[in-house]
Amino acid sequence: MKNYPSNITRQQFELIRPALENFRKRTKPRKYDLYEVFYAVLYVLKTGCQWRQVPGDFPEWRSVYNYYKIWSTKAEPTADSLLEQV
Repeated sequence: MKNYPSNITRQQFELIRPALENFRKRTKPRKYDLYEVFYAVLYVLKTGCQWRQVPGDFPEWRSVYNYYKIWSTKAEPTADSLLEQV
């Protein structure tokens, strides 16, 4: 994968991986590596690009967007979303 300005290391990602994995009930095997999905979310947030413009070396933009929606959902109106927590 190409190095982008939003890059985080795998070691940094391992610190937040448990929170990302446990946020959603796992019903089937994951199609994409969560590191690559999170990296793509950071890329969109950092660059402000449209979801459809996510570079091709990231997972499919629809999948990245779906993870973003899940991770940015607030459990309660006064609570922080998972992305705000990490």
